[in-house]
Amino acid sequence: MPQLTLFVTPPESIGPWLAMLGFGAYHGLNPGMGWLFALSLGLQQRSSRAVWTALLPIAAGHAASLALVAALVVMGLRFVTTTTLQLLTAAVLLAFGAYKVFNYYRHPRWVGMKVGMRDLTAWSFLMAMAHGAGLMVAPTLVSVAYICGTPGIPVSLGTGLVLAVGVHTLAMLVVMAAVAWVVYTRLGLMVLRQSWINFDLIWAVALLLVGSLALLTALW
Repeated sequence: MPQLTLFVTPPESIGPWLAMLGFGAYHGLNPGMGWLFALSLGLQQRSSRAVWTALLPIAAGHAASLALVAALVVMGLRFVTTTTLQLLTAAVLLAFGAYKVFNYYRHPRWVGMKVGMRDLTAWSFLMAMAHGAGLMVAPTLVSVAYICGTPGIPVSLGTGLVLAVGVHTLAMLVVMAAVAWVVYTRLGLMVLRQSWINFDLIWAVALLLVGSLALLTALW
């Protein structure tokens, strides 16, 4: 009888993938990453279709920002070691997080409410870059790259990073769609005006936490 070959994934190899899922869910929950914009378009046009139509280009723009960071990780590994790259990303994260803590109230302003799919994609890309979304997952992408370079892992570096970006984007899209649907069908914008959570400050603190964890990981 033919024998089946089982690939046993070590627990430490699962961690970065779970982190990408978690970051994706968190980015999807953050209104600054796009669901609030999609919701506003839907309420303005009084159409749930406008909400769903806006979510896909928003997710695409976010994925593009992560893909750019992934490409920088690949290029960086050609010149420095994994540990050095982790230290560099940790330092940048801590510096950017400190900046955001003192400037969390500042938002990039670029487009109004009348936008097309191309505008939404470009807006999402710029928002993700401005908020440091790709920078936040950079240490995890470095970990994915390290795992893909480990003997016995049947995934190439490029494939692993593409999958990581895909997992992150899918998690973000699912959470973003769920939040937008609940608010659009049940709550509306009034509840957001009455009980708003300062996600920008939470985001700034999260950048500092991720930077600290990346620094500890690199030192260990």
